[in-house]
Amino acid sequence: MTHALDGIRVLDLTQVMAGPFCAMLLCDMGADVIKVESPTGDSTRRMPGAVGTDSPSFNAVNRGKRGVVVDLKQQAGQDTVRRLVGSVDVLVENYRPGVMGRLGLGYEELASRHPALVYASISGYGRTGPSAGKGGFDLVAQGVSGLMSVTGEAGRPPVKVGVPITDLGAGLFAVIGILSALLARARTGRGQLVDTSLVDAGVALSVWEATQYFSGRGVPEPLGSAHRMNAPYQAMRCADGYVTVGAANDKIFRKLCDALGHSEWAGDPDYRDDAHRIRNRVALVGRIEAVMASRSRAHWLTVFDTHDVPCGPINDYAEVMADAHVRARELVVETDHPTLGRIQTLGTPLKLSETPLTPGRPAPLLGQHTDEVLSQAGFSADEIAELRRLGAVG
Repeated sequence: MTHALDGIRVLDLTQVMAGPFCAMLLCDMGADVIKVESPTGDSTRRMPGAVGTDSPSFNAVNRGKRGVVVDLKQQAGQDTVRRLVGSVDVLVENYRPGVMGRLGLGYEELASRHPALVYASISGYGRTGPSAGKGGFDLVAQGVSGLMSVTGEAGRPPVKVGVPITDLGAGLFAVIGILSALLARARTGRGQLVDTSLVDAGVALSVWEATQYFSGRGVPEPLGSAHRMNAPYQAMRCADGYVTVGAANDKIFRKLCDALGHSEWAGDPDYRDDAHRIRNRVALVGRIEAVMASRSRAHWLTVFDTHDVPCGPINDYAEVMADAHVRARELVVETDHPTLGRIQTLGTPLKLSETPLTPGRPAPLLGQHTDEVLSQAGFSADEIAELRRLGAVG
């Protein structure tokens, strides 16, 4: 075995972000992922930078997959997918709950025929509850889950998290569920339904915010870059911009005071522990920034590093992608794409010593592997030709 999921085949019936991201991670781990698209393709194929039916955005969440075109609006297309299910271990879909059932591709129907199937469903609100039938996007889920209420600065308009955190979070939770279900199947021989959603992800990631609310300390509010449970832990102003400083406990706070030339602050009763520093955060940060305002970011980063105070620059993405550490960790990889040419994409943050991940392969062209995948699933050449004549596959 060269990859952790060698021998696992995944049918990817997803589009846009959360589902494709989930299936791509499984692909990076070695699974054979078959991306099923409509005749017009996943909408991310037409995002900015597209060349024909290929775009950097599509490549970013579909790398390494094999691509087939199936028209699920046709009975013949639905029948084709049902046959493909018999040759896979995992199915991932992110349609609104009920859609797959109406297509004859719901969990109950497929699991009755294929009891070892792991069926993962990612949706806006999940398969149960009063909002289950509603569609959802990352922006909407960030609002519903409370994330937007704590993002940004107090007194300013609502702001979403800069990255599509509920899309990506739901994809990550789905991967965890799929891997858990595969592990359970290895013991029992039976698959199961994995159900998660964008709203679920947003709520589940609200760990400190929920802690504040559950412990009776009020409804969480936006704090800018500050932390709910530690202070000082935020962006700090220098003479020429900002750096981040993370004095997340008493020991580091003492080091910070020494670095600033004000060791006496560590003995101030108002700052004696995190609870008091949080209560007096605004005044404390004001005193710190009054000192830091006289020198540059480079100066303070050097000083804080010397005193072992966690700190860092606030990089833009040009700086991130050129960063020596990011490059050394192979978080940026390059690949040759038949349409887009030589492209850069994100690498994987997972480093497995015995079964390394392979994030460098390009995404498929629209329908690139249709004949290959159908042939491997037992379709004859005549059957494939007839499906193509009907427009059921492409």
